[in-house]
Amino acid sequence: MIIKSKQFILRPFKKGDEFSLAKNINDIKVIRNTLIPFFPYTLKHAKDWVKKNLKEDKKKKPEMINFVIDINEEVAGSVWFATIEGYMAEIDYWLARKYWNKGIMTKAIKLVTKFGFDKLGFKRIYGYVFPFNKSSMRVLEKAGYKFEGILRKNTKKGNRFIDDHLFAKVK
Repeated sequence: MIIKSKQFILRPFKKGDEFSLAKNINDIKVIRNTLIPFFPYTLKHAKDWVKKNLKEDKKKKPEMINFVIDINEEVAGSVWFATIEGYMAEIDYWLARKYWNKGIMTKAIKLVTKFGFDKLGFKRIYGYVFPFNKSSMRVLEKAGYKFEGILRKNTKKGNRFIDDHLFAKVK
């Protein structure tokens, strides 16, 4: 599935994406806001992730659906349904720092959310955000997601337990 906008293209991962993925996600300010447990993010990590996505894309009932945010034929970020459970899914996302504050992630989340509701039949899409990631909270709000509450010590990252702010959009 390919979704086009004026600023970017949303598309599945493909072989060759490993290099721009590793380059653009290997930034401590990006990694700290994700569930990625390691830094630096190496080419080996990128190869494993692309391979996992290619395998997932072949499944009749995938456990996750990932869209690359393609800008100038490189992986500038991605938005994906990380957990799919019947009528609902968890949305996750990241964007290379050089593309922050340009409205790209809000637009990408809106497009992927619409796809989830209209094409996949989801009734609820939700996302978790760390308490220190105010920009990500704002992105979800601008994409029409509503704050539902705080889940205390919901995520373990490294040796720390972190609260999650839960946001959701329902159809």
